[in-house]
Amino acid sequence: MTDYFHLSASPDAIRGVSNLGLAHLGDGVYELMVRSWLVLHGKATSRGLHRATVRLVAAPAQAALTEKILPVLTEEEQDVFRRGRNASPHTVPKAASREEYQTATALEALFGYLYLQGKTERLNELFTLMMGA
Repeated sequence: MTDYFHLSASPDAIRGVSNLGLAHLGDGVYELMVRSWLVLHGKATSRGLHRATVRLVAAPAQAALTEKILPVLTEEEQDVFRRGRNASPHTVPKAASREEYQTATALEALFGYLYLQGKTERLNELFTLMMGA
């Protein structure tokens, strides 16, 4: 049985996932991390949690927070980030510029990539840098 909380996919399996597939997975990973961070940092009401989550998972916020981790990405992570940025989404949300959306997609692809490899410690390092906690 696959343990979806502790993955360690093979390099071949990960190469078989498209950039947008990595971003799709990474979007969920990032949102779960944001929700966990908010709950542990005192957001008490469901309304407050929802609003704060929406703010932090929006492309403009993701793009701004990404700037904090770019200097510490390994060469491999930079490659994944670049490929994610170059993915071609069909639409861009009204609240984000194309550049913000591409940066958010790149971040999500990186998070999906790291998650599939089971590199949760690295995910935590990057997320902690982003959140300044």
